[in-house]
Amino acid sequence: MAYGENRIGRKEAVGMEELISRYIREMKIASGVNRMRVQEAWNTVSGAARYTLSVSYVGAVVYVNLNSSMARNQLYYQRDVIMQKMNEFLAADSLFVADHKGGPAVKSIVLK
Repeated sequence: MAYGENRIGRKEAVGMEELISRYIREMKIASGVNRMRVQEAWNTVSGAARYTLSVSYVGAVVYVNLNSSMARNQLYYQRDVIMQKMNEFLAADSLFVADHKGGPAVKSIVLK
């Protein structure tokens, strides 16, 4: 890790969750880890993993490409519930590093 004010001293006791979070931030891999965690949240919460072609996460917006228009229409009407469950999933995920404090991780879902 880099030397600086974020450096963990030898005598400082830090929990594993905090240590992993600091490592992810210092190595600047938060965006890649967040993309993977959001994709996992989508697959778990939506139940539409087999219809999903791709999931991308940009600026608290989840873009989902689906291969079924019927699944897209059904998910369209469930967006608010899915968004709420995804935010709960990501809040409980220790690997997800929120870019902004206090606000939800997912503010919108765009289905294509």
